[in-house]
Amino acid sequence: MEMSAVADNALPEPAPDRDRSALPRQSSELSRRVISAIVMAIIAIAALSIGGWIFALLVIVLAAIGLWEWTGICGAADPLWLRTGLVAALVLGLVMTHAGNLVFALPLLAGAAALALTIACVRRAYGWAALGIVYVAIPSIALITFRQAGEDGLPVIIFVALIVWATDIAAYFGGRSFGGPKLWPLVSPKKTWSGAASGLIGAIIVALIFTVIAGAGNWLAALLLAILLSIGAQAGDLAESAFKRRFGVKDSGSIIPGHGGVLDRVDGLYVALALAWLLAIMHAPLFVAAFYESLL
Repeated sequence: MEMSAVADNALPEPAPDRDRSALPRQSSELSRRVISAIVMAIIAIAALSIGGWIFALLVIVLAAIGLWEWTGICGAADPLWLRTGLVAALVLGLVMTHAGNLVFALPLLAGAAALALTIACVRRAYGWAALGIVYVAIPSIALITFRQAGEDGLPVIIFVALIVWATDIAAYFGGRSFGGPKLWPLVSPKKTWSGAASGLIGAIIVALIFTVIAGAGNWLAALLLAILLSIGAQAGDLAESAFKRRFGVKDSGSIIPGHGGVLDRVDGLYVALALAWLLAIMHAPLFVAAFYESLL
């Protein structure tokens, strides 16, 4: 009997039930993320293919939600009429952009940002709100103006999106595989230098493949542009993480099941689009202009 008792005591204890129950929850969360990602991709691809007001409406709705989330995070949620007015100014500016009145849209958006900065003298949070208007407006203008180039504008949007997605995916798997020193542990504890390097390599590979498939002959221009956009996308991801951490927020919202808010999904894409648009309208540096000319 004593030996039997000793043997029974020596047996490992079964894993707690809560560990087993965690697996279905993790699987359910992953399923929600995958389903949401598929739905978002279908909507985005369909709107991009159709173009016109359908695409512009999608961009404007996402921008409005994004600014609403931003003002909520930074503490500029009240008074409600002022928050709503800033979002309305953004929407009107983007509608004017799509209507071909960018020369009027830019002063309107700049005026809204200036108003927020003026109010920041009394309410500090509105200084962040002014930054939010710029942060959301520029990439949204980029999307609308690139798409207004008709079928010629599609390759530019597709190129930027592919670079951002390649960067995200390669950085994720590269960071998990190689680990190593953290990129910016105070802001994003999981990101590593190996992940950042992997993201950059992934962007370069995708850019070269895109150049071959699209028949854009200037592969060196595509390579250098991909490096700039990849760095911009990763910087945007880190910048928004720093912004949310500054205000003690994990997710910008909860509108997208399994993903959080709109800003959580477009942080890197927004910065890359803004960079691409600014480089395009500046016609500099020359290698970027040469690549755009090979696409448009």
